[in-house]
Amino acid sequence: MLKVEKLFKTFNPGTINEKKALTGLSLMLETGDFVTIVGSNGAGKSTLFNAIAGSFYPDAGLVELDGEDITFLPDYRRSKYVGRMFQDPLRGTAPNMTIEENLALAYLRASKRSSPFSRVSKADREEFRESLSQLGLGLENRMKQPVGLLSGGQRQALTLLMATLVTPRLLLLDEHTAALDPATAEKVLELTKDIVAKNNITCLMITHNIQSALELGNRTIMMNDGKIVLELSGAERKGMTLEKLMVLFREKTQKNLDNDRMLLNDE
Repeated sequence: MLKVEKLFKTFNPGTINEKKALTGLSLMLETGDFVTIVGSNGAGKSTLFNAIAGSFYPDAGLVELDGEDITFLPDYRRSKYVGRMFQDPLRGTAPNMTIEENLALAYLRASKRSSPFSRVSKADREEFRESLSQLGLGLENRMKQPVGLLSGGQRQALTLLMATLVTPRLLLLDEHTAALDPATAEKVLELTKDIVAKNNITCLMITHNIQSALELGNRTIMMNDGKIVLELSGAERKGMTLEKLMVLFREKTQKNLDNDRMLLNDE
């Protein structure tokens, strides 16, 4: 369970560049929830992820995971049980290391083992191969190849596997298909759905694709000016259209939903 309570974060306070990124945001996720997040650029989506992952500490508020207060826990300690993927396929993997070595590092970090790579067992390596085969990309036959030789889609699929090799308490997906071509993005999304469902992973996913936001998972939230302005679930979410969403957004914020990237991605 994730509990985020009254989070505040201001960057460059007291300067001409002051930016109130989070303004009292609160959010609750139950175990197994898959929540999609939409919002214009600057709404605070990635800032929320950074606060949860420990990239910085909030000015005020609480972040609690499975009953443990992690608000001021260092990011390297959270990484043992919070998986994260970014928009850029180049992030999340070490390009000069092999596929096997990348998987080993992810496994050792998340499994709370302190052994170096040389002590990863033969059984572990076989498990890596089996997990890779389930991606359907043939990577199980390329385990000794450097990750830098992979395509963007292959790297994102590998990063997804690395983030979930040891089931995390929470998975953060920060527009992890946005940089991929449509066919590859669809493949990675299908892998995401399968892995999350199979392991009952609690998940937050940022997307600019409104259709994906309304179809994936069980809840959708919309952010604006550093807070949640709209939350959809159940029958209301199932029957939601772009036109209805625009009306609701205007009612909640007194603004028009005019982000071209979001509107053009509604296909």
